[in-house]
Amino acid sequence: MSLRIFNTLSRAVSEFSTAEPGHVRMYVCGMTVYDLCHLGHARSMIAFDVVQRWLKASGYLVTYVRNVTDIDDKIIKRALENGETIRGLTDRMIEALHQDADALGIERPQHEPRATDYVPQMLRMIGTLEQNGLAYRAGNGDVNYSVRKFVGYGKLSGKSLDELNAGERVAVETDKQDPLDFVLWKSAKPSEPEDVKWASPFGTGRPGWHIECSAMACELLGQTFDIHGGGADLQFPHHENEIAQSEGANGQPLARFWMHNGFINVDNEKMSKSLGNFFTIRDVLKEFDAETVRFFIVRSHYRSSLNYSDVHLNDAKGALKRLYTALQAVPPADVRMDWADPLAARFKAAMDEDFGTPEAVAVLFELAGEVNRSGSTERAGLLKSLGGLLGLLQTDPTTYLQAGAGLNEVAIQAQIQARADAKKAKNFAEADRIRNDLLAQGIVLKDSASGTTWEAAP
Repeated sequence: MSLRIFNTLSRAVSEFSTAEPGHVRMYVCGMTVYDLCHLGHARSMIAFDVVQRWLKASGYLVTYVRNVTDIDDKIIKRALENGETIRGLTDRMIEALHQDADALGIERPQHEPRATDYVPQMLRMIGTLEQNGLAYRAGNGDVNYSVRKFVGYGKLSGKSLDELNAGERVAVETDKQDPLDFVLWKSAKPSEPEDVKWASPFGTGRPGWHIECSAMACELLGQTFDIHGGGADLQFPHHENEIAQSEGANGQPLARFWMHNGFINVDNEKMSKSLGNFFTIRDVLKEFDAETVRFFIVRSHYRSSLNYSDVHLNDAKGALKRLYTALQAVPPADVRMDWADPLAARFKAAMDEDFGTPEAVAVLFELAGEVNRSGSTERAGLLKSLGGLLGLLQTDPTTYLQAGAGLNEVAIQAQIQARADAKKAKNFAEADRIRNDLLAQGIVLKDSASGTTWEAAP
């Protein structure tokens, strides 16, 4: 069976193919780095981490790009509130993002472009859109995209222009020709800091959010690439606008397949910073080990909504412990993957059907049952190997089950680094809290001149 993917653009599951045989080019919209990542961000990062792992396991060369939005209204506002530079804030938040993603076992993409490094490419694309009659200069200095001049606007979201226009009103100060038009280049405001202003043929200013991804994706992957991904909330307007910009400038389809992961909900509402109902990855990792959090996300299908609660995470923790208990009882042998094996074949069939991780995880539990009944080191080896394709079961079982109630090495080191950062900032109360939290989870820290090490409490 070949890989099939649900394509948001066609609204159907269809057989996957690539423009270049054997090579997948994938772009996923990343974070706007004005604050720490929350669990909704983790859901997207883990979903596409699993996608790229399975693509590589299927024999593809994968070029994976996940951008960083490091210029945005929220970033400017937060930096001004904090009294720090834009670069200082974004560098700090990118480092925090990496620490959180590393803790969750998320492999870093081959390219992680920062928007501020691609302003020349954005300006060239805006210039092309103006030449093509799709962009216009507004009276307030902005450059806007003329939505009604792009044939096919709404094809990704399935919304008609009349539906989109319902209830809209033109704000006089925006100088838009139509309320649906969106900004490509924002004219500089006197109140904005100088490090968010670029000279351009359109006047001093900065790029709009949507043009950033269009320029970065096309520069790194070409005018048409294989997979464009992101959260379901980006389908409209962000991805719809990306299509309008990129196809309006290049005359080529932007992506062959569009993939969107579902939300994490809290009390049946999407987890988001705007609603104030979010939990940062770091907050969650204070209560649950990183692999439990990853397992909680992986065992649900990437397109489904996922309800967050301590009850669900505790259930995930108990389920993951059952898998590790099987591997602790029967040390896994090194095995060569045999896709003709019935359970391996079922795992593959599940993953080949739109990355069906719930069915794939079910196979892991069937294998664990076989390991417990037979004591076969080969079956234990297959369990570990298949788990690895989901980013699971790679920690030493005894370490996982005994040390820190499942805290893995990466998560522990992240906490050690956070403690070191707190001490450097002379926030000794926070440093003590981290030490005490780790001690409560069975981790004893040992400070020395050469650094901090840890060991499991006796």
